[in-house]
Amino acid sequence: MPNEGSYEAALARSNKIQEDLKVNPGAYTMLTGDRPTGRLHMGHYFGTIRERVRLQDMGVRTNIIIADYQVITDRDSTGNIADNVMNMVADYLACGIDPERTMVFCHSAVPAANQLMLPFLSLVTEAELLRNPTVKAEQEASGHALTGLLLTYPVHQACDILFCKGNIVPVGRDQLPHIELTRTIARRFNERFGKVFPTVDGLLTSTPLLPGLDGRKMSKSYGNAISLGMTADETAKLIRKSRTDGERTITFDPEGRPGVSALLTTAAVCTGRDEVEIADEIGDAGAGALKKLVTEAVNDYFAPIRARREELLADPGYLAEVLADGNRRANEQANATLDEVRAAMGMVYGA
Repeated sequence: MPNEGSYEAALARSNKIQEDLKVNPGAYTMLTGDRPTGRLHMGHYFGTIRERVRLQDMGVRTNIIIADYQVITDRDSTGNIADNVMNMVADYLACGIDPERTMVFCHSAVPAANQLMLPFLSLVTEAELLRNPTVKAEQEASGHALTGLLLTYPVHQACDILFCKGNIVPVGRDQLPHIELTRTIARRFNERFGKVFPTVDGLLTSTPLLPGLDGRKMSKSYGNAISLGMTADETAKLIRKSRTDGERTITFDPEGRPGVSALLTTAAVCTGRDEVEIADEIGDAGAGALKKLVTEAVNDYFAPIRARREELLADPGYLAEVLADGNRRANEQANATLDEVRAAMGMVYGA
C-alpha cells in the first residue's frame, strides 16, 4: 500500500475528490494563484485558469491569490508590478472568473495571513525546507542565491492555503511537495495546539504541460509564449516566426520535431482535436499551412476572451474595485483565522 506522501496516494485522493465534487462541491474550498511577474499566457490558461473557472462554476468556494510578495523570491526588482497585477485581474475576469463567486486578492494586502508564517515556521525543520524539490528547481532556474524568502516559499504557500481553510489546490505532479508540506504543517499545528485547520489535498490536473512554440517550456523569457492579451496580428507574427524544420510533410513527433509538434499541440488544445489527426490533414502542405491553421485556431479561440479583456482594461476603476473587494474579504477571513490560531495557542490577553 503506498505511503500517504507518495504520488500514488495523492492521485488516489485526487480521483476520489474529483468524483465527490460532482455531488458535493460545497464541501470544498480551493486556493490557487500566480506570481505577477509578467503577462499570463496560453500555458496558464489551459494549465490552470480554465480549471479554476470549472471549479467556480461547479459551486466550489474559490480563491485566487495574486502572489506579489513572491515576486521577490528570485528577483531583485518589483518594476511594473502594479501594471502586471491589474492586467492579471483583467485576464482572470476575461477568462470567466466571477468576482462575486471567486475571491481575488493580493498577498501584500492581507497582513493576518502573512502573520501565520511565524507559528508555521516553528512546525518545520531546516532539513524539510532544504529538501523541497520545488525550491531547488526555482533556485537553479533563476541562478539567484537562496534567500530566506525562497527557502520558506512552501511555508508561505501553506499560509495562503490555510488562512482561508482551503482543502483543495489544483496542482501538477511537480507541485505535490508543497501540498505535502502544507498537510504536515496543518497536522502538526492541530496536534500541538488543537484542531483549527483542514486536511489539504492536491487536485491533480490531467492537462499536459503546453509547450512553447519552439517545443521548450512556455515562457515569456524564451519568446515562445502567446500571451492572453496579444492581438490577433501579434499572435500571427509570433507564430510565423516560430522555428520548424526542413521537412515538408507535417508529422507529430515531440522528440524529433519539437517545433512542429508544439504548433500541432497548440492547434489541438484550441480546437479539441488530436495532433496526429491535424498533422495528417495538413500532410505535405508544409510549415506555412501548419502555421496558418494554428494562427486561425488560436485567434478564433481567444477572440471573445480578448474582446472582454479590452473592455475590462478600459475601465481601470472597476478592476481596482474588484481587487479592493477581494482584499477586504480576504482580510476578514485572515483575521478570523488568526484569532482562532491565537486562541488555540493561548495567546489572547485581555480585551
